[in-house]
Order: sequence, then structure tokens, then C-alpha cells
Amino acid sequence: MISVILAGGKGLRLWPESRRTHPKQLCKFVANKSMLDHTVDRLIKAGAKRLLIITNDELLADIEKLIQSRDDAVMIEILSEPEGKNTAPAVGLALTKCGADEDEAVLGIFPSDHHVLDGDSFSQSVQKAILAARQDHIATIGVAPSRPETGYGYIEKSRWEIGELPDVFGVDSFCEKPDLQTAQSYLETGRHVWNSGIYIGKVKTLREEFARYLPEVHAQMSNGYDHYIQSYSCLPNISLDYGIAEKSDRMAVVESDFGWCDLGNWNALAELADGDECHNTCTGSDIVALESSHCLVKQASKTVVLFGVDNLLVVETDDIILVADRERTQDIRNLVELLQEKKRFDLL
Repeated sequence: MISVILAGGKGLRLWPESRRTHPKQLCKFVANKSMLDHTVDRLIKAGAKRLLIITNDELLADIEKLIQSRDDAVMIEILSEPEGKNTAPAVGLALTKCGADEDEAVLGIFPSDHHVLDGDSFSQSVQKAILAARQDHIATIGVAPSRPETGYGYIEKSRWEIGELPDVFGVDSFCEKPDLQTAQSYLETGRHVWNSGIYIGKVKTLREEFARYLPEVHAQMSNGYDHYIQSYSCLPNISLDYGIAEKSDRMAVVESDFGWCDLGNWNALAELADGDECHNTCTGSDIVALESSHCLVKQASKTVVLFGVDNLLVVETDDIILVADRERTQDIRNLVELLQEKKRFDLL
């Protein structure tokens, strides 16, 4: 499998840990290792023989430095987008790097900043998706939902498995992030899974679907890598989900459960660490919580003391201390926009 890692995102909901020049995929939230490092490790364990990391010019130097420090750097190639154009043009960039003799090769597309608890189960799910890809499907991995989550997109799977492939289903529909009532109904049907944003298909199949649904992108892809880069400003800003997956009749979904979390906001970090007897989740070496409950703390160097507070988010970095209501973690993106309006670019 050729693994494509999409590593150009900003991760604004995890500000101030995630910043413009040090976004989520470079942050160390788990085991003192960057999310990108975790992703590379996971994909090599799942059988990747070649990895393409797609980032942007602003992050290129930092990602090159990170990859060069790895023992397996020789199997990793870094591609840089001249400008952000969403996931479909980024995947097109990877496809231009695949030669004509690689039509039958399986290509997997993976986010760079997700957390997986069970690496073995993840590998098994990828192998099922590869089997579906070899039968000319584009397989996505759907995560069995554990709660009525409103922050994720959903996939409605069909009632029947595909052929002889266990746990691989057809796709009836892709669903946008729902309100709470709709999310609860999805949970009750048993036919909806969280959309992990992972896609696996043969190079040939993906090229055919680009030609069918995004012909303006495919036309530039057909002229090779250098031409594609030069034409980047003319490409549409469109996601792979909307541009191809939601339209294609070749989609399949592998139902999986491997302890997945996309770390989309600070509250998601609470899923990765055990809370204390007062339900405080503390990440750091010097945090004192007194008569406080339901707080989430990420500490770096200064001692953090909580006293008599409830349901707070506290994040300490080298230059910023964020204190917020945990109920507003989904609004951190809005906070970043307000800082931009106030021209506090030093904080971004």
C-alpha cells in the first residue's frame, strides 16, 4: 500500500497548543510524540511500503526536520502544496506522483492528526479496506459510534455486506455533522458510523473517479506533477468527501472499532487520559487541583493550581495561558478569528 498522509491542516480548535506554524499534527499530545509521528508509525505497522506526506510551504521545513530524524525517512516523500486547496486537490497531487505502472497499486489516504488506541485493530481494518479496494471499490473506514456525537460526520451503511468481505458494506449516504437529536437517532438505527476521513482505493480507481466527478482536476493531473503544481491556483477548493465520495457508486465502508478519536477539540483530549476522583483530566507534571471538578488542564512548565472551580479548560504554553469554559471548546475557532480581528497575530 502507498500511504498518503494529509498534513497541511491548521487545527484551530486546539489553540493555543496548535498554532499557525506549529499545528495539531506537530503537537505532542500523547506519549511525548507528535501526532504525525504516531500516524507514520501506525501506517508502517499496517503494511505501508511507501509514504507520501502532503503539507504546505509554510510547514515544509518543520515537517522535513521531523521526518529526517526518523530511521525510516528513506521510505517517506514530502510533497508541498503551493496553497491550501482542500483534500481533493491534495489527493490529486499524490496521484500525479504515481506512475502509469502503478495503476493496480492500492493507495490509502489518511489524516495526520488522529489518535488510535488499538493499533492492531486499525491494521486489521486497513487490510479489509485493501481487499475491497482490490475489487475496485473505494473503501472508507467507519468507526462504530459510542455516543451521539455532533462534532463528526456520519456514514449510513447499507444493510448487506459486499460479496465475501466480512464487515465491509455498501454506502447508502454520507451525513453532515448532525444536531443532538439526529445524532441520537443515528445511534439507534445501528446503521450509522462515524466518518474517519480515511479512503483506500486502487490508483486506477481513484483516477477514474476524478475523471468522472472532478474532470477539471483530472485534466491537470494528466499533464504530470510539475504541470499540476503550476496549475494549482486554478484548481477548485473542494474536499474529497464532497467532490467524489458523496457521488461515487463505488464506495464501501469497513465498520471498525479501534479506539479512534480525531482530537477535534480540547474536550476530546479527555478521552485519552484517565480523570481523577473529581473528574479532572490533567496532562502535565505539576498540576494541583483543590476542591475543583470536571476541569481539563494541559500544563507545560509553570505549576498550575486550581482552587474551587468547575468545568474549566486551562491550557498553558510557553507564551499563553488559556482559561475557558469547557462548554465552549467547540468555539475556540471563533476565539482565533476574534484575535485575528484584533490584529493579535503574535498570538496565532
